[in-house]
Amino acid sequence: MADFEFENELIEWRGPAPHYFVPVPAGLCDEVREIARDVTYGWGMVPVVVQIGGSQWETSLWPKDGGYLVPVRAWVRRVESLEQGVTVSVGLDVASRGGREANGQGPTS
Repeated sequence: MADFEFENELIEWRGPAPHYFVPVPAGLCDEVREIARDVTYGWGMVPVVVQIGGSQWETSLWPKDGGYLVPVRAWVRRVESLEQGVTVSVGLDVASRGGREANGQGPTS
């Protein structure tokens, strides 16, 4: 079971290139913020392992306007048939201090 599980809408953020995210619900952000103090590696980024459908990948939560965004990679959107505006079920595991490698979730070399 993931550290956090939630559902929210897939959104598009247009910067120099479009990016897609699932916002962490406001009610969970305080809990994530507590953990983030021990695992952030700078700029408020929080290393996580994300599960959407049958897809799992490593990334970091992006801090935004007092909350967090889960970036959703293009290959995940393609494999899981996700489009902007759909409701997505997300599982998040937060990595320990030292990152995913120290948590046994990343490469060891």
